[in-house]
Amino acid sequence: MFNILENARLAALAIAIAVGLMVDAHPAHAGAEQKLVVAGGCFWCVEADFEKVAGVREVVSGYTGGTLDNPTYKQVSRGGTGHFEAVEIMFDPDRVSREKLLEMFLRSIDPTDAGGQFCDRGSPYRTAIFVDGPKERALVEKVLAEAEAALGRDIVTPILPQAEFYEAEKYHQDYYKSQEVVLFTRFGPTTRAKSYKKYRKGCGRDARVRQLWGDAAPFAGNAGG
Repeated sequence: MFNILENARLAALAIAIAVGLMVDAHPAHAGAEQKLVVAGGCFWCVEADFEKVAGVREVVSGYTGGTLDNPTYKQVSRGGTGHFEAVEIMFDPDRVSREKLLEMFLRSIDPTDAGGQFCDRGSPYRTAIFVDGPKERALVEKVLAEAEAALGRDIVTPILPQAEFYEAEKYHQDYYKSQEVVLFTRFGPTTRAKSYKKYRKGCGRDARVRQLWGDAAPFAGNAGG
């Protein structure tokens, strides 16, 4: 009986050691992930850009800043809800800082335009940076001031308090790389990915960003393919 109990104890100890080694080999990062919410015009484009940044784990397209609960794309796009097309960027701060993401964001948009972005006009397509508390606001103010000095022009992108973020419809997520065929587009039947690339070029996003920021633009010319 003693041998059975001793063998069981040793087996349990061996399992505990093995689990401990696995934890050491794969340290947990519980709670390390952080979130940044920004509006930069078409959320397809902002999602496509930031999903390629090292340290960014996920980007979700959605709506925020307005008064309507659970809005739809049609409701937001026709105006009157107060919502922005926005993205929620989930990132690992050990790999990329919030400050770096903010710097990249401002150089991926036209922050001098208060009426929309590129060919997309109206309130849903305005730019904004959403913050959670005074510490985040102070950082954004610093980054905005530096960007304004670098650009030599007034930046009108507002800092707004973080609000409820509503995830956009499923078909909007990863639109830039979807191979699903859409029959009725302005370009005729095509995949969402091809339609996105044509839209981005036709909207003049990259051309305007290059004009403003030159070589400092991190994504201009990258249509998400």
